[in-house]
This record gives sequence, C-alpha cells and structure tokens, in this order.
Amino acid sequence: MNERKDYDAVVVGAGPNGLAAAITLQQAGLSVLLIEAKKTIGGGMRTAELTLPGFKHDVCSAIHPMAVMSPFFKTLPLEAFGLEWIEPPVAAAHPLDDGTAAVLTRSLETTAQLLNEDKEVYLKVFGKLVKQWKSIQHDVMAPLHIPEAPFSFVDFGTKALLPATQFAKRFKTEKAKALWAGLTAHAVQPLDRLTTSAIGLVLTTAAHTGGWPLPKGGSQSLADALAFYFLSLGGKIETDTPISSLKQLPSSRAVLFDVSPKQLLKIAGHNFSSLYRSQLTKYRYGMGVFKVDWALDGAIPFTAEECRLAGTVHIGNTLTEIAANEKATWQGQHPEKPFVLLAQQSLFDSSRAPEGKHVAWAYCHVPNGSTKDMTAAIEKQVERFAPGFKERIIARHTFNTSELEQYNANYIGGDVIGGATDIGQLFTRPALRYSPYRTSTKGIYICSASTPPGGGVHGMCGYNAASRVLKDLF
Repeated sequence: MNERKDYDAVVVGAGPNGLAAAITLQQAGLSVLLIEAKKTIGGGMRTAELTLPGFKHDVCSAIHPMAVMSPFFKTLPLEAFGLEWIEPPVAAAHPLDDGTAAVLTRSLETTAQLLNEDKEVYLKVFGKLVKQWKSIQHDVMAPLHIPEAPFSFVDFGTKALLPATQFAKRFKTEKAKALWAGLTAHAVQPLDRLTTSAIGLVLTTAAHTGGWPLPKGGSQSLADALAFYFLSLGGKIETDTPISSLKQLPSSRAVLFDVSPKQLLKIAGHNFSSLYRSQLTKYRYGMGVFKVDWALDGAIPFTAEECRLAGTVHIGNTLTEIAANEKATWQGQHPEKPFVLLAQQSLFDSSRAPEGKHVAWAYCHVPNGSTKDMTAAIEKQVERFAPGFKERIIARHTFNTSELEQYNANYIGGDVIGGATDIGQLFTRPALRYSPYRTSTKGIYICSASTPPGGGVHGMCGYNAASRVLKDLF
C-alpha cells in the first residue's frame, strides 16, 4: 500500500460515479485520493476472460448510451486517453414471433419510417424530445431543483411519470408497442407502474442524439480512460483496499462514498443521526438479475436480419408478454419466458474474441436475492428467435444474484441499478433531504447510483455529489 498523506477529499469506490466525483474535485484544484476495494478500478465497467482464453466478456455494463449522452462525460477528453467508441448499425432490435423485428436506429426518421402506421406519432413524440434534450439534459440528470428550461422540463416530466403501459396506448401497432416495452423494461419494475416511461424516453432520445455505442476492447476501456485522465490531473488511486471503517481513511475535509446505503451504514452508520440511519435502513432495493456470458462458435443466428446488425437485442416478444413477465418477477416468481436483454459486442469489435468466434452477454430480471439458475430459460428465449443458437455455445459463465453481490458489494440482492426507482424513491433516494448527497454528518457524502439520477453508466451521481461538496466546503 502506498504511503498515506492528508487530502482535501477522499472518494471510496472507483465505479463510474466514484471516478466522476474524483475527477470533478481534482479539476477544481483539490488533492483527491480515490480508493477501490478490488484489484482493478471500474465497478460496473470491467472486462474479463470469464469463459475461455481470448474471449473478452463485459462483466457488468456492456452498451453505453448513457455514457455518450452524459453531460459530464461529454466534457472530458477521454479519446485522448485511449477510449474508442464503436457504434453498431442498429442501436437496439426487438424480434417478434412472426420473424420480423422492431428497430431503434441513430436516425429518428428511419426508426419512425420502419414503424409504418406509428410513424407520425413517433416523430411527434421523439422529434420534439430530441430538439429539447440539450436544454433539459442537466435538469433530467440532476436532483429536484428549479429547472433551467421549465416548460420543456415539465413537458418531459409529464410523459416520464406515466406507466409504460399507458404511454404505449398512443401506438397502434404491436411492433411499436413491443419496441417501447423493451426500452422501458430497463426500468426494472412492472411496466404498469408510474415513472416507467422515464427510462424509455431517455434511452430512445439517447439513440437519436448520441447512439448506443460500445467501447472498443470492452467496458474496462471506459474505466481506464477515466482513471488515466484523473491521474493526469494529479489525482491518486489506491486499489485492493477495502474500507470497512472511517478509521481506515486518511484525514480529509470530505469523504464521498460510491457505495449502497447498506454499505454506508456498515462503514459510517454510528456517525449518523438516528433519523438518517433509519432512512438508510428503510431504503428499498429492486429486482436482481441473472446473467450469462457465452463463448460462441459463430454469430447468433437471429431469424430477423435487423437483429444481426444490432449491438443490443431485447427479447420478450410483445408488450403484453413482457409486461406480464416483469410483473410476475416483481411479485417473486420466475417466468418461463423472461424478458432478456442481450448484447453481441464481438459482431462489431473483433478484439473481443478469437478469429471466427464470438461473445454474447445477456441477463434476465429475477426476484431480489434469487439463486435460481435461469440459464436454460434465457437460452430457450434466445433460441426462440435464433434457431440453432444453442449449437454454437462453446462455453458459458453465469452470475446469480448472490454471486453478483459478492463480485460487487453495491449490487444488493443482485440489484445492479442501486435501488428501486419507483415513485417512492425517484426523488428521495437514498433519503428525504435538502441535498440527497449529504449525509447527516458534515463532510460525509454519498455519490453512488443510490442517489439522483440513479443507475446507469453516466457519472452524474458522482458529478452532482462532488459539485455539492465544492459548494459546501470549498
């Protein structure tokens, strides 16, 4: 371990938010130490040979629409530090049982055109949002405050608060409804709940403004670029240093934790007021995930050609089917036909697998804490839309919720987005306070995905928390 000294700020946890917080503080001229429990930095941005030598799998995050649309990440010179984005021809494809597929592309007009009868509705809704996005992006990606563009923000907010199933009623075709269902299933909630339209609106806008790219070489490339930039500013990083007590930290004016509320209680709970401890104890986590990585003897043979051009494939058929299965999962069941989110990085990045071979990445939602093996159910869903897929599997690696939490302590019960983002916690995560990043103790802050704006590789939780630290203490 490196010799310790005093710092202006210490950041615990080197995921996207911890890195963003550390960079923001270092940019302001502070001396910052970033501490990571694991041997490598990255949090949800790591790449490893999980199956066979030469097959590079993204351990957690894979496709990064939120990273390229992040108001903070967009300001950083990450390409100068080794980051290279690859954008597939199709952002996301959604196969249906009739052999066709709905598609989301970079082009607003092309996507609308392919939705036939729903073309005009799509153009009206998302054309307006694409035009508004630049003026509302900071408002959407921040805690509750007086918005800079109030009318545009309210227009977005009234749509975002709707249940996905209700929003879908404006579409006529099953294809458009299915595309919307796959996008809103990223909310990790039943689609008939309030606010589930929010993530669909953001992800669709992301496709039409910045795309759904993947980092060349794997998600670790994004983490490394952020770390190299932080180091170039004079920041310091310590890895392989798990923190279980405040006593382990060097003295500083501020400590920012990129950890879940449950972890924060373990590390610093005795320093907090009884009210704040109670609020963190009552914080609710959402559904977990069961994840599979495959080493393949060839590309996935999707029936629909559009799926063979997509970086991301949403598997679940119709809105009705996806909504029913997500609701069943939320209620503690394990549906036979779960919604599956799949990425096929090696189709567009040859560095991910040996020549002629491929990797693929997929997960389905499961009840929080579930240890049920969903491998067969996931593979059956892929085979449903890609006959012959199973024959191409050379090796596989799986994570259940317990193994995911063991890998990353932030993933409580397999919840990879930092807590349920329903109406009860959307604006008050992790506690009801003037600033969600402040704890009850001066100088201690939380900057994880359990703060606004929530899960996703965008760094805005870290940026917002660091901005609050600068206002409060420096």
